[in-house]
Amino acid sequence: MTGIATLRANQNATIDATITAISPPRDVSTARGPSQVADATLTDETGSITLTLWGEDSKRYQVGQKIRITDGWVKDFRGKLQISTGRSGKITIQP
Repeated sequence: MTGIATLRANQNATIDATITAISPPRDVSTARGPSQVADATLTDETGSITLTLWGEDSKRYQVGQKIRITDGWVKDFRGKLQISTGRSGKITIQP
């Protein structure tokens, strides 16, 4: 398991974190057509990172939930690190 503080851009990562904030979903146009996106703030004992939630995922999670991102993709967006599920990642809610 990786701590948020050790994440670097352009790498796959598996992390456990708590959702501490979620933005309201917003409508966006993508190459695949219209979708919704929301930004969640994830926090662990080492730091915080933004999780980008697309489509149905933008409404699926709540502040306070503990989640595990498996095989997430870390990228640099406007000078800040973000993580998403990318092509092969998944999010699971932890007990």
